[in-house]
Amino acid sequence: MRKYLVLFLLSSFVGIAQNLNEYKYAILPSKFTFLKEENMYNLNLLSKMYLQKYGFETYYNNEAAPEDFVNSNCNKIFIDVLENSTMFITKLNVVVKDCKGIIIATSDQGISREKEYQVAYNEALRMAFADFSILKSHQYQPSEKNRGMIGEPLQKEVAQDQMFEKKYKAMATENGYNLLSVASDYKIFQLFRTTSKEVFIAKRDSVSGVLQKRDSNWFFEYYEGTVLKSELINITF
Repeated sequence: MRKYLVLFLLSSFVGIAQNLNEYKYAILPSKFTFLKEENMYNLNLLSKMYLQKYGFETYYNNEAAPEDFVNSNCNKIFIDVLENSTMFITKLNVVVKDCKGIIIATSDQGISREKEYQVAYNEALRMAFADFSILKSHQYQPSEKNRGMIGEPLQKEVAQDQMFEKKYKAMATENGYNLLSVASDYKIFQLFRTTSKEVFIAKRDSVSGVLQKRDSNWFFEYYEGTVLKSELINITF
């Protein structure tokens, strides 16, 4: 009996994983319902970074997006984060839904016993995403029904121009790097290490954000008002 149960669960996992492979895009709310502000504690940005790491082109529900993303609700998955915290433990789950609002998958619970909200929410969300095997195994493979319908995002074409216009060389510092303009040798960015080798806290003049590596390219992401901006950066380390 146990053998058949294991086989059933395994086949269910494979089926869901294959189903997710048909999706190129993911959409996130700019504000989770259990929080008061957009991107509070950087949870929305952190979620977006994980989804991009797992191969999804990800947009917020209030963000400009490619035409093929906008025109069909069923070419994307919808991501939400739910809270089930107690007085002393922060508990978060990541939920994946299809275009009909049907739950496709739910992560194991990410938990934290940290007292500070910022630390606790980030720790719990990282745990939920890091252990979410179905998302981690995602490899986009367009099905026959959406092959040709889903093209390359417009934003990628724009960023490609930015990459060649903005070239930087990295100079090591005690806590990370300074990025110097190749053309003028002037310091443009300050980068500060995080626990991931592919993610830096980044500062350019008065603008703060994150620099992260995706598909062998580096992107600087930051907020301009309530709009998330993403710039492709050409760096020589």
